[in-house]
Amino acid sequence: MNAAITDLVKNILLVVGALFPIVDPIGNTPIFLTLTDGLSEGGRKSLARMIALNGLVLILTSIFIGTYILAFFGISIPVVQVGGGLIVISTGWSLLHQPNDPDKQGQRKRECDESSYTRQAFYPLTLPLTVGPGSISVAIAVGANMVHGPAWRWSLVVGVVVGSVLIAASIYLSYRFAARLGRAFGESGMNVIIRLSAFILVCIGVQILWNGLSVLLKGVVR
Repeated sequence: MNAAITDLVKNILLVVGALFPIVDPIGNTPIFLTLTDGLSEGGRKSLARMIALNGLVLILTSIFIGTYILAFFGISIPVVQVGGGLIVISTGWSLLHQPNDPDKQGQRKRECDESSYTRQAFYPLTLPLTVGPGSISVAIAVGANMVHGPAWRWSLVVGVVVGSVLIAASIYLSYRFAARLGRAFGESGMNVIIRLSAFILVCIGVQILWNGLSVLLKGVVR
C-alpha cells in the first residue's frame, strides 16, 4: 500500500512538474486580462471556469490518447509544434500591435458582448493561449512514456487525473482573479506587463516553431 501511495504522489508531481511551467497560468494572466477587456467580473469568472475545464480535457486527452490520435491522422509531434508555434506567434504579434488609445479601449468596453467571449473560450483563450502546442506535446510525451512502461495501475491513472486537475485549478484561480492583478498594477503598469508578455509569447512561439522545424530538417538532411 505504501508503494502504491508513493507511486501516486510521484505521478502527481510528474504531471504538475512537467506541465505547470509550460502552461504558466500566472504568466498568462495579463494577456487573458487584455483579451477579455470589458468583460464583467461575473463573466470573467464564468469564462475562467470554462477555460479551466477545456484545459483539463485537452491535457487528459493528450496524455491518455494523444499518441493514438496523432498516429491515426499520421501527424508527428514536430508538425504539431510547427503549426502550433505559428498560431502562438500570430496571437502574440496581434497583442504587440494592439492600440494603446484609451478612447478606443473605452469604445470596445461599451460594445462588449459577453456571449462573444463564450465563443472564444476554446480558441484562442484555451488553445493556444493557455494549453498550447508546447503543453500538448509535453502531455503527449508524458502519456507515451507511461504507455510504454508498466501496465496501467490505479495509482498511475489517479495520479495523472489529480495532477491534471491541479493544473486546471491553477488556471481557474489565476484567471478568476486576473482583475485584481490589473487593479494592483494600474493601467500603465499593466500595459508594460502586457507588452512584455506578448513579446515573450512571440518568442515562445518561435522556439516551439524552431523545435519542430529542427527535427523535420534533420530528417530531410538524413
